[in-house]
Amino acid sequence: MGAGQLVTVYGAYGHTGRFVVAELLARGFVPVLSGRNAQALDEVAREHDLEARAAAVDDAASLDGALAGTVAVINCAGPFASTTGPVIEAALRAKIPYLDVAAELEANLDTFAHYRERAQDAGAVIVPAMAFFGGLGDLLATAAMGDWTEADEAHIAYALSDWHPTAGTRRSGAVSRERRGAQRLRYRGGQWERRTDAAPTMEWAFPEPMGSRPVIGEFTMADVVTVARHLAIPDVTTYMTTQAVRDIAAPDTPAPTAADESGRSHQTFLVDVVVRSDGAERRATARGQDIYAVTAPLVAEALERVLAGRTKTAGAVSAGETFDATDFLRALAPHITFDLHPQKQYA
Repeated sequence: MGAGQLVTVYGAYGHTGRFVVAELLARGFVPVLSGRNAQALDEVAREHDLEARAAAVDDAASLDGALAGTVAVINCAGPFASTTGPVIEAALRAKIPYLDVAAELEANLDTFAHYRERAQDAGAVIVPAMAFFGGLGDLLATAAMGDWTEADEAHIAYALSDWHPTAGTRRSGAVSRERRGAQRLRYRGGQWERRTDAAPTMEWAFPEPMGSRPVIGEFTMADVVTVARHLAIPDVTTYMTTQAVRDIAAPDTPAPTAADESGRSHQTFLVDVVVRSDGAERRATARGQDIYAVTAPLVAEALERVLAGRTKTAGAVSAGETFDATDFLRALAPHITFDLHPQKQYA
């Protein structure tokens, strides 16, 4: 556990950042609160009796001050296209691990492209997308792969009871759309494709008792980035239930509201991962409540393992690449119910 170690949380006053602060405290860490809004930081600091250090991404000295004396930094501040580079640079200067909860495809692609070799050469650990989108799907796909060294295809399907997006999710989505324009991304044949046609709709057979649900296919999320970084799978596809897509697309869908004393919303999720190779199929699933809240134990568990040296490699790495995926997922109980299903043949 944290044993009083100081950990900077950048974006600590955001919706997800607050969950991360609470989870770190529960694990014995002492969060150092940072971000761009000094007033919002002070409010959270007073609530938990913690230190606040305001810092702007365009002010390297202030970022250095925010990280001074801490053992790691967790970046929860979107849009991540603007924050990942400066905060990673500050972490490299401070010689401490960096983790983030970015779900933006482009930001994650940038992190791997710009820092993979540099961080490896420095012996640094950078773990992007250590969140519901990116980290969880990658861990599930890696666990499903098991002893396979390669596979033909991986499918990651999300069933959300609803999707009330935070203001940060909306801002990050707007930045991604601006960067992508009218195109969407798809990963086929080991390559990224830019397409202008509409994403397909279909039915996905989720495990019972949920059963078949309509989904948007090729609803490409950060998991495609993380899985493709280290697993020899040429086709990686993510899917989202159509109701959740309608929710996040509607401008009048409200932000999530607390349904229990921990601050979690009533939203529930099921992530169903299927990996196929040479006629055989392996499946892993995870169930839980509130995609934003569950990000906190995901990134906090990753932090504990990084600090304890329970990683397979240094550099800019994805969750499944550097952690023991099955052990990691089992350690998330009771936040997540994780199941590995027996291998079977498919038509």
